[in-house]
Amino acid sequence: MLFSHNFSRYLQISSINMTLKFFMIIMSVLTVVNGLDNGLARTPPMGWMQWERFRCLTDCDNYPDECISHKLFRAMADHMLSDGYLDAGYEYVIIDDCWFSHKRDNEGRLQPDPDRFPYGIKSLADYIHSKGLKFGIYADYGIFTCAGYPGSLNHLEIDAHTFAEWGVDYLKFDGCYSDYITIDKGYIEMDKYLNATDRPIVYSCSWPAYQESNDMESNYTALAQTCNLWRNWDDIDDSWESVSEIISWFSTNQDRLAPFSGPGHWNDPDMLIIGNYGLSLEQCKAQMAIWSIMAAPLIMSVDLRTIDAEFRDIILNKEAISVNQDPLGIMGRLVLTRNKINIWTKPLQPREDGQQPYAIALMSNRTDGYPYKIGFTLTELNITNPNGFQMKDVFEKNNTLPFITDDEKIYLRMKPTGGALLVFTPIEEQLIVV
Repeated sequence: MLFSHNFSRYLQISSINMTLKFFMIIMSVLTVVNGLDNGLARTPPMGWMQWERFRCLTDCDNYPDECISHKLFRAMADHMLSDGYLDAGYEYVIIDDCWFSHKRDNEGRLQPDPDRFPYGIKSLADYIHSKGLKFGIYADYGIFTCAGYPGSLNHLEIDAHTFAEWGVDYLKFDGCYSDYITIDKGYIEMDKYLNATDRPIVYSCSWPAYQESNDMESNYTALAQTCNLWRNWDDIDDSWESVSEIISWFSTNQDRLAPFSGPGHWNDPDMLIIGNYGLSLEQCKAQMAIWSIMAAPLIMSVDLRTIDAEFRDIILNKEAISVNQDPLGIMGRLVLTRNKINIWTKPLQPREDGQQPYAIALMSNRTDGYPYKIGFTLTELNITNPNGFQMKDVFEKNNTLPFITDDEKIYLRMKPTGGALLVFTPIEEQLIVV
């Protein structure tokens, strides 16, 4: 990716007082709806989940290394630690559907499939905890899970206590086989039982995914007071079409979703599918850029044993993660579309001197077959600083420019269906350029 701009000549001037701008940013943050305050998920959760990559593969005879079993999750925990994912912030190892036995035990408790999890779930949780990781599990509010295993309807309290006894740190609570119109009541009730266990459990809800997909707008005020994160819309699939449709839905609905993003409560566009079969390298950059700018949970679903290095580098990109994990927790918004290229902006936490950094994500919807040169200024994106900015292209090496002003044209060559992530750091003083 290439970019260039014209340098202007400036006399050295003192930094101006940024108090008013800082005040405006803080006031915008305070407009975020108050949400669940259980001390958890103060930044978007990061981890690994099996579903998109391994689905409901339970045939351990023919697929011993890929089936949903204790062996798979122990292996992923090992790679989370040894390959740098935990150091980068990816701390949860989460079991999705299909871990269950088809029957509850004699006391009405959920139990794992005895052949695939012969040592029980607590043993697996203990192993994951021994690696310095946290453990997540899946359940469903309805009569059955999406794959047909026992649901939690009429068993909410005993299931909450079972998860706590097993050492669960994160619960993904689905909503198959339930009434989507009244589904929120069950999620709110489950929150009460989880809190009663006194174990800190991140609560991932799915009720808006069922309501929004049925043309019913969810109560996001209630969601933010009940859940740490929530799936808003359709499941992600291993394809660019799926990723781009999800991004389009979020941008269309951003004005009603963004106010509910913040520390402890997050909109969730679903898993990262980087490194699987359906996305090119450039499309993977696009997903990471948009998930980072939206302050979305970064939950990988890929085989960490076989992922190629170039895809792993995207997932582990420190600057992209920093944008995603910014303490303000602001959900970035789409602010400009030009020649089928979308541009999103996100204010980052102000510095101690009150000056405001920004992140910008670009995603190309062009399919011309060649890179397209796009030009824009920061002023067009409502980003200003009298002294200019230093610009960094997150996914490119050695592409830090020393100085750029609000009105200077920035040019990027965007590859077809590709993405970019830029970070702009304000400069304190302008210097004469000789």
